[in-house]
Amino acid sequence: MSLQCDIVTQERLVFSGQVDMVSLPGTEGRMGILPEHMPMLTTLDFGEVIVREHGQESYYAIGGGFAEIQPDRVVILADSAESAVEIDLERAQRARESAEKAMREGVPEDPVRYAQIRAALRRADIRIDVSRRRRPRRTIPGLASQEE
Repeated sequence: MSLQCDIVTQERLVFSGQVDMVSLPGTEGRMGILPEHMPMLTTLDFGEVIVREHGQESYYAIGGGFAEIQPDRVVILADSAESAVEIDLERAQRARESAEKAMREGVPEDPVRYAQIRAALRRADIRIDVSRRRRPRRTIPGLASQEE
């Protein structure tokens, strides 16, 4: 049994396919979605989406959004999304260095600017982490994921 999963941004369809499981970064914590899940609408945080299809896991960095969950379908409406293979690791590392430099230069008095710097640092960290998972992983029932 599987469910349809679509990861969509305003600009494009990032992923669409039949999957065995989806793991989402909900604002209230990580959620694992399997076929026949109860219907719900939830907000998503910055984080990693893990999609398992036919024993292979794929990884996506998202910048928040919403997920509509139905027993046979998950639609992720993300503010931004990119797969691990699409992420430019060097660019993400430069963004992290820039945010760290801004933090080292002192906490801005403007709370909005401070929140922007912290969000940029968090986004860069997520993109770096997801980028390092470029290779699909084979899952073995009862064991943690293993690299091929």
